Amino acid sequence: MSTASFPEGFEWGVSTSAFQIEGATNIDGRGPSIWDTFSVDRVETCDHYHRYQEDVRLMRDLGLRAYRFSVSWPRIFPGGGGKPNPAGLDFYDRLVDELVAAGIRPYATLYHWDLPQALEDQGGWPSRDTALRFADYAAAVYARLGDRVRTWFTLNEPWVAAFLGYGAGIHAPGRTSAAEAFKSAHHMLLGHGLAVRALREAGAAETGVVLNLSPVVTPAQVSDPGRRASEEDAVAVARIDTLVNRQFLEPILRGAYPEELLPVIERHGGLGHIEDGDLETIGQPIDLLGVNYYTPLVVQAQPSEPADPAYPGSEGVLFCTVPTAVTAMGWPIVPGCLSRLLRRLTREYPGQELMITENGADFVDVVTGDGIHDVDRISFIEEHLRALRAAIDEGANVRGYLAWTLLDNLEWVDGYQRKFGLVHVDFATQRRRLKDSALWYRDVVRRNGLAQTRPKRPTLETVAARAGVSRATVSRVVNGESSVSPEVRAAVMQAVNELGYVPNLAARSLVTRRTNAIALVLSVPRQGGGDALTAAVVQYVTSFLEGAGKQITLMLADTAESHRRIVAHVEARLADGVVLLPPDRADTLAERLSRTGVPVVLLGKPEIASLVPYVDADNAGGAAAATEHLLERGRRRIGMVCGPMDLVFVQDRLAGHRAALQRAGLQPHLAPAEDLTRAAGADAVRRLLADDPALDAVFAATDQLAIGAMRALREAGRRVPDDVAVVGFDDIDAASATTPALTTVRVPVADQALALARLLLSRLEGRHTTSVVLPARLVERESA
Repeated sequence: MSTASFPEGFEWGVSTSAFQIEGATNIDGRGPSIWDTFSVDRVETCDHYHRYQEDVRLMRDLGLRAYRFSVSWPRIFPGGGGKPNPAGLDFYDRLVDELVAAGIRPYATLYHWDLPQALEDQGGWPSRDTALRFADYAAAVYARLGDRVRTWFTLNEPWVAAFLGYGAGIHAPGRTSAAEAFKSAHHMLLGHGLAVRALREAGAAETGVVLNLSPVVTPAQVSDPGRRASEEDAVAVARIDTLVNRQFLEPILRGAYPEELLPVIERHGGLGHIEDGDLETIGQPIDLLGVNYYTPLVVQAQPSEPADPAYPGSEGVLFCTVPTAVTAMGWPIVPGCLSRLLRRLTREYPGQELMITENGADFVDVVTGDGIHDVDRISFIEEHLRALRAAIDEGANVRGYLAWTLLDNLEWVDGYQRKFGLVHVDFATQRRRLKDSALWYRDVVRRNGLAQTRPKRPTLETVAARAGVSRATVSRVVNGESSVSPEVRAAVMQAVNELGYVPNLAARSLVTRRTNAIALVLSVPRQGGGDALTAAVVQYVTSFLEGAGKQITLMLADTAESHRRIVAHVEARLADGVVLLPPDRADTLAERLSRTGVPVVLLGKPEIASLVPYVDADNAGGAAAATEHLLERGRRRIGMVCGPMDLVFVQDRLAGHRAALQRAGLQPHLAPAEDLTRAAGADAVRRLLADDPALDAVFAATDQLAIGAMRALREAGRRVPDDVAVVGFDDIDAASATTPALTTVRVPVADQALALARLLLSRLEGRHTTSVVLPARLVERESA
């Protein structure tokens, strides 16, 4: 078969990181890193520290020519500085020798997020001294390994380390300061420049850096790359591109920050940490730019949107989830954006050599008797390689492709549930097993290219016809059942091998009794914003679960007969799981489904919270934040429009409101509404004003109630917010269009939908699951 060949000498390999695979965290003198302190998971992970020879043999057997590994800074300098730890250097000495002997070129990364805890205790990356210590560490590692390691990457993904670690608190060390995030980013860049200088002075042949780069596009541009963005959306795209991509590309490759970035940094903590000569140090020429690409960032203008903590300066920009195929982490799969990114780098930084240093995907792997048939991962990598080859044909200077990652490992805050590896790891036994993706990648490496045309995938029927047996017999064989005779098994496996058959979900379901169908049961909620939430669930849950190989059956729960039909459908095992949007008022459907033994997950907290796992917004926390917002602005006579008290979310929002008032030493002033309409909100506020003419604020349990409240206040001659401030809850579309615009609490609609899908997949895999409550965010507008 003809191949889509890559350039001669193209380097194929994989990437890993020390903290995620090495284990051995407390032996041979290694000190703790910030991730040892931050992570709740045990970090024995893949025990690569003791099994590196086996792992190098795996790479050699796959024909790989390059391996990017990271060096553990706390293994070399347990206390952050001083004399290097000989045992730590000895380990990497042995690893590099093993790689060289196997004909695999080592690429060393000096920092993949595992800062010694001792340096964090002294200030961490917000401290300039950490950059100086990093250069010392680089020199020490080069002194031991520089005779065999030709290419040195200084940092891996400094945006993630700085803004998720010091800005949003999602990653280690868990700090939440925009000022510290910008300082950390600058000091990482400074550390890069100082390390490049130290490496060059010591004789390093090649230096580089690895950046996570994401094309920033509008929702329409995901499926239509040539679509022009509106003027407002173009401004939003440019701002996020500056924060994520240009903040690192331009200092490194041009020796200067983007002009539009400096006012953002100054506003969040000043520019005093940027000293004369820093950018000259940062901007020294590098030999190789590592590109980590997984997914684009999708944004649009939204004037009322507060800044995301991970993107300080992103006010007025909405980060969007789009209805496209996604990985198990919910990341949109858009291979064309890799071509787009490489074309841009080639155009804007001509002559810069590039390397794809990470690209891969998390999917739900099913271990069967004859292997791990990760068809989705193969498809993901193949499509991205085709996008890469298209960019090379257009002139991109790309040296090689390193898949992320060799082994299933400890995926940072997501622990062991994420599976990016080409090689499956049983963490209980440390047994390694090649997935089908590893064998497929081996063939790509061997021929230095992809199949020019995609072969038609053989079906279960094709194999059965070739072997002269039934479909069910083929299914039993591929699932490893022992009931099939050796002769029949041999005939089936011969047909499987001859045809290149990869067992799909249908083949496995004949034996596992799984349908791979999910029932998405919808009801019509009464709460404000419910239509948007229902639409998001249908859109995102369907996309996510279909990306995991599931089929979705939509079922409407609106009558007693429909409830009976749904329960019968599930009891007949026509669905492996149920995603249920329960009605606002109590009924028995969730309870009846929970007794079927089929995994069920709910959207919204039920009356009996322990009934089945659910996903909800933090209604109490959001209401408390809204009330505290009013209190901070001097409002003391605050009334609450509650809504019907039989609704669980109303009860929770009332509880949060009461708790905030109690902390302030105030008593609640409540007006229940008969329903969730604007008219009911207006009636409730009229009662509040009759009870307390000096009322100076209203908190409403939903936006619809709040909009009605504002109408009643205008009718009474009260100005909003001068006389009475108003806050709602849900952030429906109409909230930003009121006069004045409504301050409200935003419910994370898309995040709830994705959390539902992830929760159900966890239940299907038999993992321990708990309910998920996502934070709700206050959106400040003119009404308060």
